[in-house]
Amino acid sequence: MNQLEIQDVFHSEGQPTKEQFQSWVDAALADYRKDAELVIRIVDEQQSAELNQQYRHKQGPTNILSFPIELPDGVELDLLGDLVVCAPVLEREALQQHKALIDHWAHIIVHGVLHLLGYDHIDDSDAEQMEALEIAILNTLNIKNPYTEVTEV
Repeated sequence: MNQLEIQDVFHSEGQPTKEQFQSWVDAALADYRKDAELVIRIVDEQQSAELNQQYRHKQGPTNILSFPIELPDGVELDLLGDLVVCAPVLEREALQQHKALIDHWAHIIVHGVLHLLGYDHIDDSDAEQMEALEIAILNTLNIKNPYTEVTEV
């Protein structure tokens, strides 16, 4: 079973339970790994902005940062890395995009786990591949395609 540690530095009302996080991580890793270890750290906008600046050289907070583990040659561990999620940014995005908050959390966690596995969206073809995987994984969780445009009613 995948080992998951939640570091709750910032807590919000709409934040998922450890069981929900676990189910999303397990779904994202279903075709890849069964005994992976990772950390999900929930932070505020200030810490997200600091980490975004320090590691990505970008201003302001972001919804998620992925830090894959880089092990030396010959060291075999099941560590995948860390995900740092900014709860206030996630909540704002869900509201702006007219998405259920819990579905947006699931999407962002799946997205982050795929980054830990080495997927990226720097160019269009990589983005299409990663988005297709996200959609398929979320579908197994009965969550709609997060890339479908939602229009206000």
